[in-house]
Amino acid sequence: MTTMEISSPRVYEKYRVSVEQYRQFREQGFLVIKGLIPLEDVHEMNEYTDDMLAGRRTIDGALIMKGFGLKPVSSEDWTRAHMLHRLSPLHERFLLHPRVLDGLEALIGPDVLALQSMFFFKQPGQAGQGYHQDSYYLPSFPDTLCGAWQALTPATLENGCLWYAVGSQHEPVYPDPRGVGAALSTNIGDLGTIDNPSVSDESINGLTRVVKKYAGKLVPVEAEPGDVVFFGGHVLHWSYTNQSTTPRRSFVGHYCNARSLVLWNHGEPWEGDSANYLHILARGNTHLPYAQPKFGTPCAANSLRSKKDAATTQAMSMMGMDDGMMGAGEHPDEPDPD
Repeated sequence: MTTMEISSPRVYEKYRVSVEQYRQFREQGFLVIKGLIPLEDVHEMNEYTDDMLAGRRTIDGALIMKGFGLKPVSSEDWTRAHMLHRLSPLHERFLLHPRVLDGLEALIGPDVLALQSMFFFKQPGQAGQGYHQDSYYLPSFPDTLCGAWQALTPATLENGCLWYAVGSQHEPVYPDPRGVGAALSTNIGDLGTIDNPSVSDESINGLTRVVKKYAGKLVPVEAEPGDVVFFGGHVLHWSYTNQSTTPRRSFVGHYCNARSLVLWNHGEPWEGDSANYLHILARGNTHLPYAQPKFGTPCAANSLRSKKDAATTQAMSMMGMDDGMMGAGEHPDEPDPD
């Protein structure tokens, strides 16, 4: 077996998000950008995964992270892996992929903090994930969470592509009786609580009643390798069982604005008021602590001159430019005329 080598950084043409795409993301709760990831990169990830599944490569001495534990498992048990960017240079590169960060910069930036990576194998016959909201699991204050779902193989109706309830991005986060997710919704007196989010059985998933409000606006999102689906933390989404004969692979990153406090970390506790110092500053700057990429992938965290410079730099906002594209701009010093 061999371990993953660190390859030289590639140079990518910057992707510019249009004002129309930004509007669509806010209106629908998600945005599909076709062909955002070069097929060369997709091939590299699929080749690495094939080698890993065949036992020709290892990640930090183990074949795969199953659920929340790291251990070798049989191929039929492979479902998904969490936080491989902390174990593998290639997964760190995908989490910090410049083209993905270009999209995030426009949608939630220009300051972007990289929080979580997930790899979905979705073997034939494996079930999907029931109705859920990502901000329920990964709280940030202000709530700026955004997912970036990268297709590594075709995602189709047959093999369990993602579905979204268009308009549900305006819903609050629904907490459960144990208090999970409650921190984002404590001021809504008639919200109530829900049970069993993410459970595929609609009869016991407490978000079923919410999804029913969007009948007629439940949209499947089929995707080709290299396509990326960006989606906000409140939008209700889910998938169904892979009924095909081939796996449906995807790499998913979760991010928030780097000026938001993050009260989440996978697998270990944190100290102080937030866990920001455990997550990577991917783009822009921030007055809050942040982590360096373990394998040195180029990003804002290892290119800023110092944390002091980041803390004193004027905050920027994404704005619509004269050419119809999104761009970062400073706010005027003059007071609001109103």
